[in-house]
Amino acid sequence: MNYKSIRGTFTSFEQLLNVMENLQRKQSTLLVGVDGCGGSGKSTFAKEVEKLSPKITIVHMDDFYLPSCSRINGTSEEKPIGADVDWQRLRKQVLVPLANNQEVKYQRYDWCSDSLSEWHRVGIGGIVIIEGVYSTRKELDDFYDFKIFVDCPKDLRLKRGLERDGVEAKDIWEKIWMVAEDKYMMEHKPYERADLVVDGCGGN
Repeated sequence: MNYKSIRGTFTSFEQLLNVMENLQRKQSTLLVGVDGCGGSGKSTFAKEVEKLSPKITIVHMDDFYLPSCSRINGTSEEKPIGADVDWQRLRKQVLVPLANNQEVKYQRYDWCSDSLSEWHRVGIGGIVIIEGVYSTRKELDDFYDFKIFVDCPKDLRLKRGLERDGVEAKDIWEKIWMVAEDKYMMEHKPYERADLVVDGCGGN
């Protein structure tokens, strides 16, 4: 998948990595947020950057989804922004330790069992990419040294989502996830606070 810059200065992944490595850091670990709606190409983008250096670690927002027993009842319109994602746990288990130059230990949410699963460790130093929708919400904004937003039209995002999850997931995408993400985009505007916005269409 090819990306082009909408706002920013990079023309290749190598150039982007060089820019990030030379940024002034708030702590010994460079913290990068890669945000965007479901199906925009965030994971693919982050993986392309990760290939360039063994010093890069990706932490996925999907690992911080709340088990169904802990989610707030109600429609996506009624619930707080990103209510199904435990961004407070991301803050506590990942962002705060790294900001204080401490090793990270976080627990992964398992989508199959709908429960928290094994623990993962992330050392200090290098680059940590927090990838996923809601990763750069306003409450987490100050932790990041560099923020990226991957942009993509809704129809293409839905097409990709159904290709991945199956047509039976159409209602979940259209009536739950995309409604919640639209609300997040409108109120938090992560694309306006990003240091770099890239086109995630990739010719698709």
